[in-house]
Amino acid sequence: MERAQPAGLDTPAACADSADMHLDLTPLETRLLGCLLEKERTTPETYPLTLNSLTTAASQSTNRDPVMSVDPVEAERALEEMRSRKLVTQVMLAGSRAAKYRHELPDHYELQEPELALLCVLLLRGAQTPGELKTRTERLHAFGPDDLEACLQGLAGGDEPLVRQLAPQPGQKGRRWVQLLSGEPAPEFGVAEATPPPAAPRTSGRIDLLENRVAELETSLAATREEFLRFREQFGS
Repeated sequence: MERAQPAGLDTPAACADSADMHLDLTPLETRLLGCLLEKERTTPETYPLTLNSLTTAASQSTNRDPVMSVDPVEAERALEEMRSRKLVTQVMLAGSRAAKYRHELPDHYELQEPELALLCVLLLRGAQTPGELKTRTERLHAFGPDDLEACLQGLAGGDEPLVRQLAPQPGQKGRRWVQLLSGEPAPEFGVAEATPPPAAPRTSGRIDLLENRVAELETSLAATREEFLRFREQFGS
């Protein structure tokens, strides 16, 4: 999808000198970035997102863990902080009366579509097993049988790893992975030292698919409501 050009608000060139910045996102920043990544792929017709659309997406009750009730004022404050770190750009599109926001994560890290899909789901839903990740990334990217594991290992390598495997929790068979854009995982989670085992079987894939569909409908409804309100304002009714 071709990017919309900003209208005097932020410029992409300003992001280039911050590519090696360590992020350490707050929980709210983590949620907002995950939503921008998600909606870029699932609802490209409404991306970039207005503040209201982004707040609605961040407060969804589906495809989110934990569920949050995001206040627009707090979201705007977090977005301003992310803009100062060149992680988010504010744009004004032709015909739009509200500023919109898009992420600039590829300006910080060299990431391809599969890697962005994994990071998106990890940002939105926390630590997950490979089986959970495969199911929950289907609407973002279709991974082959061995592709997801290879992608996770790639994100975990290099000088600045972006994901890490956690030690297994009591009563859990699959080892979970966590994103590191929000900093190191809490000590109680632990970090795995062994090579990741095969993914545990996933039995609730249909539930995840239904949750994904509900989330997309919620976003579409929010965008339609915004368009209707702008129409009423325009014609003074």
